[in-house]
Amino acid sequence: MAKKAPRRTAERILEVTLELFNRFGEPNVSTTLISAELNISPGNLYYHYPAKDELINSLFDRYERSLSELLNASDNVRDVEDAWFFMHTLFELIWQYRFLYRDLNDLLSKNRRLETHFQWVLKNKARAVKSLLDSMSRAGTVSIDSREVEATATSMVVVLTYWLSYEYVRDPRHALEPEHAQTALMRGAHHVLNLLVPYLETSQRRHLMGLVDAYHQDEK
Repeated sequence: MAKKAPRRTAERILEVTLELFNRFGEPNVSTTLISAELNISPGNLYYHYPAKDELINSLFDRYERSLSELLNASDNVRDVEDAWFFMHTLFELIWQYRFLYRDLNDLLSKNRRLETHFQWVLKNKARAVKSLLDSMSRAGTVSIDSREVEATATSMVVVLTYWLSYEYVRDPRHALEPEHAQTALMRGAHHVLNLLVPYLETSQRRHLMGLVDAYHQDEK
C-alpha cells in the first residue's frame, strides 16, 4: 500500500496551534511552546509564521471562510427542526475555534485586523439571523412584527457571540474541555432559539419544547 504523503509543516503548525489555543487560551501559549509541541525548532516555526499574530490571523481566516459558508444556509431554515440543526452546527463551528471567543476582548484589543474583521462577523451573523426569521415567517412557522426583527436578531447574535464566555464563567475548570462540548453546544442552541418562543406558531413551540426535553433527557 502506498504511503501517505507527509502533511505540510505549515498545516501541522496550524492544527497544533489551534489545539493549544483552545486548550490553554491564546494568551497562555507562546511560540516556544508551539514549536516544542511540534518537536521543531523555533526557526522552522518562524519560517512559516514569523509572528504569533500570523498564526492567529491564519486560524481566523479559516474560521471566517467556514462561517460565511455556513451562514449562507440560513435562507433554507423553514421551521424549528431546521433552526435547531442550523444553530447547533453554528455552535459546533464556534466550538472548533473557541479560543477566539474565550479570549475575544483580549484578542481584539491587541490585533487590529481581528478588530475590523470581527465587525464583519457580527454583521454577517445579524444578516443571517434576519434571513432565518424572514424565511421562517414566509413558511408560516414564525409570526413577528417587522419592528421587532432588529432587536430579536441582535439578542440572538449576542447569545451566539458570548455563550462560551458564559459557559466559562459558570464553570472555569471544566466548561471548555472537549468532554463537555455537546452539553455546552446544546445549551447554547436552546437559549438562542428560546428567544423565538414568543413568535413561534403553536405546534412549532411545542416541537421546540420537545427538542429541549429530549436534550435534558440526554443530559441525565
